[in-house]
Amino acid sequence: MPTLRQVVDVLETLYPLRYAEHWDAPGLIVGDPARPVRRIAFAADPTAAVIDAALANGTDLLVTHHPLLFRAVHEVSAMGAHGDVVRRLYESGCALWVGHTNADAAFRGVGQAAADAFGLVDQHPLVPIRDDGSATAGHEAGLGRVGRLETPMTFEAFARRVADALPHTELGVTACGPLDQTVETVAVLPGSGDSLFDEVRASGADVYVTSDLRHHPATDAIEQARHEAGLRAKGIRAGLGDARIRPLLINTPHSAIESLWFRYALEDVPAAVERATGERPEAEWLRINTDPWTLRL
Repeated sequence: MPTLRQVVDVLETLYPLRYAEHWDAPGLIVGDPARPVRRIAFAADPTAAVIDAALANGTDLLVTHHPLLFRAVHEVSAMGAHGDVVRRLYESGCALWVGHTNADAAFRGVGQAAADAFGLVDQHPLVPIRDDGSATAGHEAGLGRVGRLETPMTFEAFARRVADALPHTELGVTACGPLDQTVETVAVLPGSGDSLFDEVRASGADVYVTSDLRHHPATDAIEQARHEAGLRAKGIRAGLGDARIRPLLINTPHSAIESLWFRYALEDVPAAVERATGERPEAEWLRINTDPWTLRL
């Protein structure tokens, strides 16, 4: 069977670490590079419940989107939850590899998987990354995606399409804007996206699908969109198109939208390992709801 080192090489070819944001630290977090990998499991977060399931299934490598150690730490003793995960993984011989913002930006990564699931065509990155490796392969890399719907639809119909495509959570999906407005161009950024409103406006998207929208940034964004639509309607800004409000906003559960990536990773990673080593590991998606909310009133 392939070694962990070989599988990590494959993962970091599919989801290059150079794509990661400067504040991020994805890659191999736990594991002995010399150990064999027979079984890989994918999950959104390395929570205790995910670790339980991975170890119960004899997993050799757990691949998660979200980091175990997101911020700087000074100890990993079993007195803390994160340290105990490290202990359990090492004692069980299970490695942990994280594909975070590097997987966000990669071909068939988190952004593209979500955009595909929502039916977008003619896609390109919202925030492109200049990378010779991806360019020579004919694929664009970058955060988020912008594309169009093959058939325009009402904002409400598209919001329901997004909700139907996502794994269920108690948090649910919320939408901001006129429900009967027709939409066609969509920007998608899985994960927390209220720092990219300027890029979304510049893209001309009718709708922005993201997560973790806070009250003030979301209010400012939709108020600015309404104001600009009003100016266009009065003819003050000639040549800027129709007077529709844009972008309308769809707020999704963070882990749910990002877990759509595993539809592709479940196929792409074992196949790439087989091409590189001649051996194909087993793979499964641990479809455990890691959204923290358990009740909505």
